[in-house]
Amino acid sequence: MNFESQNMIKADVLVIGSGISGLSYAIKISEKMPDAKIIIVTKADEDESNTKYAQGGLSVVTDFNKDSFQKHIDDTMRAGDGENNLEVVKMVIEEGPDRFKELVDWGTNFDQKDGDFKLGREGGHTENRIVHHKDITGAEIERALLATIEKSENIEMMAHHYVIDLITQHHIPEKKFDLSKIDCYGAYVLSEKDKKIKKITAKITLVATGGAGHVYKNTTNPVIATGDGIAFVHRARGKISNMQYYQFHPTALFS
Repeated sequence: MNFESQNMIKADVLVIGSGISGLSYAIKISEKMPDAKIIIVTKADEDESNTKYAQGGLSVVTDFNKDSFQKHIDDTMRAGDGENNLEVVKMVIEEGPDRFKELVDWGTNFDQKDGDFKLGREGGHTENRIVHHKDITGAEIERALLATIEKSENIEMMAHHYVIDLITQHHIPEKKFDLSKIDCYGAYVLSEKDKKIKKITAKITLVATGGAGHVYKNTTNPVIATGDGIAFVHRARGKISNMQYYQFHPTALFS
């Protein structure tokens, strides 16, 4: 492919996806590396993601007088019928309070009463441990993260840009393409506005594109959840795993 010079963009970090994963990663990199140039690419509006539509809240141990990490781990393993990776479950639950504090520090408002977080209980939990913002928790988290991004001078948001392919050795003639060791150098993206393809090079590329709900007949996912991130990682010979585990909200299956 041939590109005009104005369509060549250099970054230190390229983040693909503007949900909670991509935005929180960009913020952390921005805080630790204020001189790094970070670009976030998303194919729709900057706030359009699965994160925005998550309602109920986050499960996290905050009341250690009544609750514990072990209770939360046991509940999670039971709900997953033992299929869960125990080490991952432990890591997520034990790091949960710190990750929750980050969201609060970034300005996310969670419902409180008398100075304490209001805790709900949802299916599979034996204790009240769901922190929430009304019934629009995901939208509130997305709002707070985007507000933090806007204050970060070294983060650029490129909305309405669709990733075509990741850049690997096979795009670079002088690089030997070894399937056992593939490096990523960025991505080719298509601008919805001017229909031009742009080449974004980066030292680090994070794919945080969410799921693929709309490849199925029934889903509550927004229309952007089409699995294209999974597809372009697969085309680049990246590792894809756990594809058999797709979550369906029961209302999507109701007729």
